[in-house]
Amino acid sequence: MKASVRDIMNTDVVAVRVSASFKEIAAKLREHRMSAFPVLDESGTVIGVVSEADLLLKEAFEEEPGIPGMAAGILIRRDREKAEAITAAHLMSSPAVTIDPGDSVEHAARLMYARRVKLIPVTDAAGHLVGSVSRADVLSIFDRPDEEICQEILDRVIAEDLGADPRSFALTVTDGIVTVQGRPESTVLGRDIIARIRHVEGVVSVRDRLSYPEP
Repeated sequence: MKASVRDIMNTDVVAVRVSASFKEIAAKLREHRMSAFPVLDESGTVIGVVSEADLLLKEAFEEEPGIPGMAAGILIRRDREKAEAITAAHLMSSPAVTIDPGDSVEHAARLMYARRVKLIPVTDAAGHLVGSVSRADVLSIFDRPDEEICQEILDRVIAEDLGADPRSFALTVTDGIVTVQGRPESTVLGRDIIARIRHVEGVVSVRDRLSYPEP
C-alpha cells in the first residue's frame, strides 16, 4: 500500500499567528532550525507561509538592486513591500500551498517541485493545521529496506496485480535499484511489470533485463 501524507507528516508543528512580529519569527526560525512556518489566523486556519527567504529580503533591499525591465520592476516592488513588513501578515506568502493528510507522498513531491516550496502545511477539511511535510519527510520513503521492496514487487505487483508467476522472474534490489530478469509471457506483460515497479515506494531506478518474446 502506498504511503500517504499522514504516514510521513510531522504533527509537532510550530506555527506563527498572523500578528507575529519580524523579530519573533526570526527568533523561532533560529530556535527550531526551520526554513518556514505556517501562518494562522485567529481561528487557527492556515492562511499563508512565512519563510527565511521572506525575512532575508529586509537585508537584501538595504541597497537598490539593479534589475531592469517592467516584469522585474513588479517583482522588485513586491519584494520591497515584504522588506518593509514588520508582521507575518505582510511577510507571508499567501494563499498557502496546503495538502490533505490522505494525499499521496507522490502528490506532495510533485507539489513541492511545481510550487518551489520546502514545506507544505497539512490541513483538515476546515483548513486547520494538523501537520507539515518537508522535503526531508518526502524523501524518507527511500529509507525503505531493499528486502521489503523486493517482496512487494514479487507478491503484489507481479503475482497479485498482474497475475503472473513470480518464479518466472529473478529480482535483485540494491540501494533501491531494482534489476529484473526473466522471460515474460508477452511484451505487454513485461512492459507493464517494469512500469509498475517504477511506482513502488522506495524504488530509485529499474534496470530492465527481461528477455522479451520475439514479435
